[in-house]
Amino acid sequence: MAKPGNTGIRRILRATRFSMQGIGHALKHEAAFRQELALVVVMTPAAFWLGRTIVEIALLLSVLLLVLIVELLNSAIEAAIDRHGDEFHELSGRAKDMGSAAVFFVLALVCLVWGAVALDRFG
Repeated sequence: MAKPGNTGIRRILRATRFSMQGIGHALKHEAAFRQELALVVVMTPAAFWLGRTIVEIALLLSVLLLVLIVELLNSAIEAAIDRHGDEFHELSGRAKDMGSAAVFFVLALVCLVWGAVALDRFG
């Protein structure tokens, strides 16, 4: 159920503001997010050069955005766990490792998709 006074366009505007704050926090506090964003900035023009169809371009850009999405989720997991303290706990370590593994797999997916499109074009 929606909160009173938080419906319609107001809800959308608030959600957008919170999303922009999240991106700002990631830019300020997460070096990995900044590095991956730089990768996206550099590779976006390359997607338009490499892709021959709108579908190929969309696929190349989609996997790049997926990297940022997964990194944001991984950073959120790490922040939530770090909030509870610095002491080691097996479940905390497991959650952080799994978030890192998700980033690893999405980066592997980028290599697979970009490699397949490049092979199709030049191979």
